[in-house]
Amino acid sequence: MYNPEIETMNRKELEALQVVRLQETVKRVYENVPFYKAKFDELGITPEDILSLDDLKKLPFTMKKDLRDQYPFGLFAVSMDEVNRIHGSSGTSGKPTVVGYTKNDISNWASIVARAIVTAGGRKSDIFHNAYGYGLFTGGLGLHYGAEELGVATVPISGGNTERQITVINDFKPRGICGTPSYILNIVENMEQMGMDPRETSLEYGIFGAEPWTEEMRATLEKKLDIKAIDIYGLSEVMGPGVAIECIEAQDGLHIADDHFLVEVLNPKSMEPVEDGQDGELVFTSLTKEALPIIRYRTGDIASITREKCKCGRTHTRMSRLKGRTDDMLIIRGVNVFPSEIEHVLLQIEGLVPNYQIHLIKKGSLDSVELHVEIEKQLYLEVGEDLGHADIQKLKRNIQHQMKSSCLVTMNTIINKPGSLPRSDGKAKRVIDKRNPVPVV
Repeated sequence: MYNPEIETMNRKELEALQVVRLQETVKRVYENVPFYKAKFDELGITPEDILSLDDLKKLPFTMKKDLRDQYPFGLFAVSMDEVNRIHGSSGTSGKPTVVGYTKNDISNWASIVARAIVTAGGRKSDIFHNAYGYGLFTGGLGLHYGAEELGVATVPISGGNTERQITVINDFKPRGICGTPSYILNIVENMEQMGMDPRETSLEYGIFGAEPWTEEMRATLEKKLDIKAIDIYGLSEVMGPGVAIECIEAQDGLHIADDHFLVEVLNPKSMEPVEDGQDGELVFTSLTKEALPIIRYRTGDIASITREKCKCGRTHTRMSRLKGRTDDMLIIRGVNVFPSEIEHVLLQIEGLVPNYQIHLIKKGSLDSVELHVEIEKQLYLEVGEDLGHADIQKLKRNIQHQMKSSCLVTMNTIINKPGSLPRSDGKAKRVIDKRNPVPVV
């Protein structure tokens, strides 16, 4: 463990620490962020009203819209001369969300991520290959500073330039790697196309996140690379990567850094708490952030939690792997479908590579799904590169049957030849919405 005293702290002591830090955070936002002071005053509460963790429910929620409405620096709780770094989202769906960090925030974040890397199986003697994108996105720099804090030899290669990634992996012989699972899979495919066996690299563990991925994707990565594939969770509004991570011993839920973040799981419709073990929306409150402390941030991520001690010995709250998002659920002819459910089915079907796209289209006035998949190169050669071959049509019917049985939605399936669907250098774009095309002016 990176910090056994903190990571194995008993629940009573841990919750006492959380109360103190929650009170400090509430006081900080009330005195320094007009947005929060107005919210508190509207609800008739003051920092003095927060006496226990049960009082958390008195506090207002924060939404992504609030960060956009306060763009760029309206939620900062410090003056700009105390801000040491600024990160932000891509802003592709509107104004970006902007987050700031003091020098102390950066130090805390680095320690949190160093702890996460150790939890995932990392150690100080490692060479660590960082294939997350660097820039405004928190992934690359978040993992970088944490790796350096731990003391590993960090390779800041970022995303893209896949052939160079492969050369560096072969020559530098890293023990650990991190990146989005879809991009690491892209690296694996390129290795195979170059006649290499990805299982023969020096890699032993991988830390993957920043996009939803299933147990089937984990199994694929572990088999192809002969590694342990570890899920990491984070979001820039709360801190960045490192909010939670799986342990290599159990891979049974992600350990939340309870000393820095307070988690709730709420029914996304009623916003009432659900029982431990039940799925709901994750809501986070930061406990140590200075530049951008955040109160009850609605993540939109669906998961459950447990407070049972893990077999690795850690006592912090564990969250399940993400089940989906409140905003990425597809409603097709009245049926609710998460993209992760589609991936779960696809990756169990032989003959397909784990690369696909979900196209949402209109058929008349009804929404429909068109599923684009790729077949394995070996199968493609066996059928003489004929996508109309009887074996390919049989595969297509099987996919459609499995999707209908599991997701209760009929999905027209398009079989594509190997390597024809786009690959990702970062977060994979799985859902393509063609229902409301932008008109040509």
